Amino acid sequence: MAYFKVAFGFLVTAFLSAAVSLAHPGLGFGWGGVGAPGGQSGAPSYGLFPQFYQFSCPQAEDIVMSVLEKAIAKEPRMAASLLRLHFHDCFVQGCDASILLDNSATIVSEKNSLPNRNSVRGFEVIDEIKARLEEACPQTVSCADILAMAARGSTVLSGGPSWELPLGRRDSKTASLSTSNNNIPPPNSTLQNLITLFQRQGLDEVDLVALSGGHTIGVARCATFKQRLYNQNGNNLPDQTLERTYYYGLKSVCPKSGGDNNISPLDFGSPVKFDNLYFKLILWGKGLLNSDEVLLTGNVGNTMELVKAYAKDENLFFKQFAKSMIKMGNISPLTGFNGEVRKNCRLVN
Repeated sequence: MAYFKVAFGFLVTAFLSAAVSLAHPGLGFGWGGVGAPGGQSGAPSYGLFPQFYQFSCPQAEDIVMSVLEKAIAKEPRMAASLLRLHFHDCFVQGCDASILLDNSATIVSEKNSLPNRNSVRGFEVIDEIKARLEEACPQTVSCADILAMAARGSTVLSGGPSWELPLGRRDSKTASLSTSNNNIPPPNSTLQNLITLFQRQGLDEVDLVALSGGHTIGVARCATFKQRLYNQNGNNLPDQTLERTYYYGLKSVCPKSGGDNNISPLDFGSPVKFDNLYFKLILWGKGLLNSDEVLLTGNVGNTMELVKAYAKDENLFFKQFAKSMIKMGNISPLTGFNGEVRKNCRLVN
């Protein structure tokens, strides 16, 4: 009889724990702490863990992938846009989906910051994923987790690596236009500036070079590289590190005046395939942005060696990209009772 009471008591406790976990996803009862599955070994995972939606929304990742497959088949460039959204989100207030909030009475949207204005995109794809998830599992899967899952899915669908993704982020009730302006690395950054901005997020130069490899897919606007073509050092001369034929090709896309929204691929050899050609192009003087080029020529730290290593060994790059994406996705997430799970990613509840 005593055994039955103990066993019954344990079952009730286990049931209540599970019920509270489902009702308040994010409490997690100590799961996903230091060295949690999918987290960086030795780095705290802030209560995030890959099985977060195992019971509350087991079909979440399938829903995300089905929307992504259609969107990327229709427009392959969308993969890079979604990867960039996650990056531009995490570097501001942490990975909290603040970038998705539109202007309102209480919100000054990050969409209008200098790095984002007329350039961040993919919001409609996130809206569609959210609508499908709300149908299947109302108010369960956060917009911040949708961004993280979309970034991984976009990488995979472009031929890149996958990774075990810690989940359980919640959504912010605020946005910060000024932090978006100050924290997102500009395309004309010096290497020291890049290292400083990444260090501010707890990311080192290995993360910097690996995550820059995300430029293996996607495009950039003429406005972001025009300076390299016409006035790199304030002397009305082009950047001498640009390979000549590449330089002339870029000039035809990006005139000295006007054409700011004309686009050029960041990796012209395989612009929609996630591979290590980006690093080879940098070695050949064919990196598009100043922030790409300085990884080789910036003379700070070990970035040159890393560029050469990733150019030589795609598998090494893929492994480090996955590790660095997990690390970036762990920047200051809201968990537990912090933040909320938005019903509409563009609006605070």
